[in-house]
Amino acid sequence: MALLPVNADDPIDEGALDATLAGLAPGAPVVVMLHGFKFNPADPRRDPHRHILALEPTRECWKAVSWPRHLGLAGERGLGVAFGWPASGTIWEAWAASFGAARSLTRLLTVVKAKTPDRPLHVVGHSLGAHVALHALPALSPGTVDRLLLISAAAFRAEAAQIIADRPGTEVVNVTGRENALFDLLLRAALPHRGPTLGRGGPDLPNWLDLPLDRAESLAALHRLGYRIRPPKVPVCHWSGYLRPGIWSLYRALLHRPAATPLPLLRATVTRPARPRRRLPLPPLPFRPQTPS
Repeated sequence: MALLPVNADDPIDEGALDATLAGLAPGAPVVVMLHGFKFNPADPRRDPHRHILALEPTRECWKAVSWPRHLGLAGERGLGVAFGWPASGTIWEAWAASFGAARSLTRLLTVVKAKTPDRPLHVVGHSLGAHVALHALPALSPGTVDRLLLISAAAFRAEAAQIIADRPGTEVVNVTGRENALFDLLLRAALPHRGPTLGRGGPDLPNWLDLPLDRAESLAALHRLGYRIRPPKVPVCHWSGYLRPGIWSLYRALLHRPAATPLPLLRATVTRPARPRRRLPLPPLPFRPQTPS
């Protein structure tokens, strides 16, 4: 496995980066992975490098699924960069820290692109990690990031629209689902006056694709394309976007085979307009209601 741990508060180890890049096959992608709220690499109990960003996560938590392993970042097939940042504390503290993390991510992505300009460079962010990823883009040269995969993004539509409209060379896949609706509501309550979250869908841009994985029609369309993803098991789950069986085959295709997963194809087959609901006639009441006197 090719995995390079990097923390937002630490300097970039360019020697380690050079060594890992040298072992990659031509055309193999670099994938930068960002965790969300509550993780902190400075706290052993919340260290993402022992959890979802590890090749062998500790088994203390049922949500500890190895992102780099499931993304197929093995040997010469790709480099996984595990980006840790201080997302612990309250939601307001983590939100404030996310902007500094975005600046650090901008520096990292700039260095990676400069060292290997012809190699695909993708970013995956869950929850507040998606917010960090979005805010790293404005200071980058256009086209630095090829694909941005947002999973249950703790970010807002208006800010995403402003950022991505100026980055036509970066394709965005926004994975949503109703099982994250409670967390979207909590984010809006914590940070009011910012408008709808990306859980309600993103901007109408040619380089943006919403993937609503709570809809049976979307899952059926993906199944026809060869991606068999299970429906959500529970009505509320912030981690469904990376815990559901079958989801990783789609993510691997998006990041390793972008030419085989063009956004126009996915948009045409997956995000068809929902049919309007037909109002059914109510059955007759078994009794005549009493009129209040």
